[in-house]
Amino acid sequence: MNFKFIQSILLVTSICVGVFLVNPTATLASNSVQIASIFSFSGEQPKNLGVKNGQLAKCPQTPNCVSSQSKDVTHKVDPLTYDSSRKEALNRLKTILKEINNAEIIEVKPQYLYSQFTSRIMGFVDDVEFYFPLQEKLIHVRSASRVGQSDLGVNRRRIERIRQQFKT
Repeated sequence: MNFKFIQSILLVTSICVGVFLVNPTATLASNSVQIASIFSFSGEQPKNLGVKNGQLAKCPQTPNCVSSQSKDVTHKVDPLTYDSSRKEALNRLKTILKEINNAEIIEVKPQYLYSQFTSRIMGFVDDVEFYFPLQEKLIHVRSASRVGQSDLGVNRRRIERIRQQFKT
């Protein structure tokens, strides 16, 4: 496990306790927002983002990543599919992402969309990529946490929610 990550969690926990001792009537939500504004666990943007030779980056060994191009069951999710033109599918995906409060579209190309999702409380950033191969009516996806080991299934649930919205 990442030692700096554990140190950060312990520090935040001690600050949370301190905030409650100073203001015991405050709510957890208000304190979480204050703490999140002080600390950011965004990590650094990975340097391996994008499509190289028709492939998104492989998931690391940790279980906090899913990809439609992964071969192992721990990381594997199905790609999104569409019947419309690629341009219409890309526009539909952009509309869906713009409606998600914690999503920010960072880069859009004719065959690629890169977005970042930031958790509300601790400011964790996940990198989410969508690749539209030219000869296929599908969208390869990759959703990966920048820090930590386990994401408790957040990346998988995110892609499945986007899939459901994309179908409707």
